[in-house]
Amino acid sequence: MLQSLHVKNLALMEETEVEFGGGLNILTGETGAGKSLLIGSVNLALGGKFDREMLRKGADYALVELVFTGGDRRVEEKLIQLDLEPEEDGTVIVSRKMQVGKSVYKINGETVTAKQVKELSELLIDIHGQHEHQSLLKKRNHMEILDAYCGEELLAAAEKVETAYRECRELRRSMEEESMDEETKAREQALAEFELREIEEARLVPGEDEELEKSYRLMVNGKRITESLSESYKYTGSDFASGAGGALSRALKALRSVSSLDERLGELEEQLAEIDNLLADYNRELAGYMEDSEFEEEEFAAAEERLNQLNRLKEKYGRTIEDVIAYGHEREALLERINDYEAYMEQLKEKLAAAEERLETACGILSEIRVRNAAVLTGQLKAALVHLNFLTVEFEIAVGRTPDITAKGYDDVEFLISTNPGEALKPLGQVASGGELSRVMLAIKTVLAGRDAVDTLIFDEIDAGISGRTAWRVSEELDTVAHGHQVLCITHLPQIAAMADRHFVIEKSSSQDNTITDIRRLEEEESLGELARLLGSDALTEAALSNAREMRDQAAAHKKK
Repeated sequence: MLQSLHVKNLALMEETEVEFGGGLNILTGETGAGKSLLIGSVNLALGGKFDREMLRKGADYALVELVFTGGDRRVEEKLIQLDLEPEEDGTVIVSRKMQVGKSVYKINGETVTAKQVKELSELLIDIHGQHEHQSLLKKRNHMEILDAYCGEELLAAAEKVETAYRECRELRRSMEEESMDEETKAREQALAEFELREIEEARLVPGEDEELEKSYRLMVNGKRITESLSESYKYTGSDFASGAGGALSRALKALRSVSSLDERLGELEEQLAEIDNLLADYNRELAGYMEDSEFEEEEFAAAEERLNQLNRLKEKYGRTIEDVIAYGHEREALLERINDYEAYMEQLKEKLAAAEERLETACGILSEIRVRNAAVLTGQLKAALVHLNFLTVEFEIAVGRTPDITAKGYDDVEFLISTNPGEALKPLGQVASGGELSRVMLAIKTVLAGRDAVDTLIFDEIDAGISGRTAWRVSEELDTVAHGHQVLCITHLPQIAAMADRHFVIEKSSSQDNTITDIRRLEEEESLGELARLLGSDALTEAALSNAREMRDQAAAHKKK
């Protein structure tokens, strides 16, 4: 549930915080007061487009913060999947700080990406914008709605279709790529034989280049290394007059002459003797290294030539020796295919035929699920439409077959409707008006809400193009949805506002040099006054308030049923 919304420096909002509750939360306000800012600010927090015009005049940044409570297991699992630590009480705080050219998203205080916010928000909130019902005019969206209704039952079948489709596509691509005439085969064979021979003759060993480069680097710097080691050996050995080894031996001899006189002197002698031994060990190791590092010019030339050969092969066939070896295996496999080309192509055809058969079977299973659920959804949507004051309505979800198979199967899904007696069913976009489309979308949202685990639904002016009795039916439908979900609804109709469990007003106030939009919750009497205004009353007369009270009582009677 969306517990609170905090907005700062966004458009006309200086800083406001509003706390919502469960059930039906209604937001009303004068035209131009900024009702769309609510949807806009929530959308921005969840990754919507931000531009400098949205930033309040004189402000350096804008901030939107959403606090969700009562998260379920799926939300907790998604947080863990996103490497975020869930709060013990299930609280999820999503925020976005916006500056020109820069945005910072956070979930529970940790900086995240817009993609991560979007993934999580799909489990938290569903937003129905002012013009979303227009999406019903696009037939491709009808399948998405049906698939959403099918739910978990469809997922496994859809995944099998996608896997089989991808397999068929890869096999077709392989057949196209492998298709060669005699001239092309001869050319490919000659090139593959040359490249394979070059790789095989090199007798490559994985990791050889790294070891060789290390040795070569030492050889290239051999003179400088030898000079430095010789100097170090001289100054730490016993042969040089002022060498550390000779000086240390003399110091040890002097100490031994008196070490027997005092126990502490004996301890000092032991320490110096250990140092003398360590220095002697160092000199022996250094001498051994100098002896091992000697090399002949022929050895250097051979290493250089081998490195050049390896680097040429890596430039032609791969970034590493392992890549070059793998490329050689590919050339070898290509030669085998060319030498047995007809059998290979026949094998590909057989694989493709088997894959296409699996795809057809998977599509059939997927289609059966859609057809079966379409019949149930059709009945539920028709009942919802009747309740939304479509007095004579016929509705059907037609599931046909397309000529081509896609990753979503071979189904062609379209919503058909007839709103007048005797008229044939026609595509939704050819028949329904804007107000009717809005009610169809509400019916869809109502039916899907029963299967949707998303807790919070936002409707922005779902009442477009309706009035009177139809508006009452829409308000009753919203109340029904609000029994199992938190619903936030922006409206200008008193019939819908009367059904509110919580009523908020969006107000705009102006001073000489400042305009501010704010949101606040209305008390009972204030809500009646706002209902009177929505009913068209300029003044809060007793008659206007009486009409508002009667409308509120009518809504309350519905809620008691």
